[in-house]
Amino acid sequence: MALWCTIRTFAKHAVELGNEQPPNPVFFVKPTNCLQHSGPIQVTGHPGEVHHEVELVVRLNHQGNPEAIAVGLDLTDRLTQGELRSEQLPWTKGKCFRGSAYVGAFAPWYNGWEGFLDTYEALHLELYVNDVLVQDAPLLEMTITPQMQIEDLIKWAPVQAGDLLFTGTPSGVGQLHPGDQVRAVLKKQESTVVSEILAKCV
Repeated sequence: MALWCTIRTFAKHAVELGNEQPPNPVFFVKPTNCLQHSGPIQVTGHPGEVHHEVELVVRLNHQGNPEAIAVGLDLTDRLTQGELRSEQLPWTKGKCFRGSAYVGAFAPWYNGWEGFLDTYEALHLELYVNDVLVQDAPLLEMTITPQMQIEDLIKWAPVQAGDLLFTGTPSGVGQLHPGDQVRAVLKKQESTVVSEILAKCV
């Protein structure tokens, strides 16, 4: 099992971090022991900063197609990531710390890759910190779509059933602090909640 993570898939997020959006999908990989499904978000126990990035997470079947979806948090040590990037070094330490891949409950998905941008489904990501909405975007705003991501990935990567694809975050990322209450939501039409994370930062 692998956690494939795509960067800069929302143009506004690339801009807010001062980056150009790549013309093709760009990936990094988190080890599976970064996964967390419940409990608090460890902030004080991490030696650097912890920033939130809410994402659609897709679980793949044996054909590399989506079988289930969930909301996820690609937690990032932004300061460490920036320092490593400035030295042109891999930024594993900024992305692959304990609990940095927080994933909510999965829901079955039957609408293929095209369905993620279906206006009828109207899939939408939201992230609240202390009841304040800080990240808010429909998947329709993605400029590197989940289908574009998987089509590139399966050309070269050893994708297997059960792998997770973290499809990228919209703008509004920011630092989490001890005591923060986090609510991450993946919803669809009529505000129906598909998957949710409720967690306190400690």
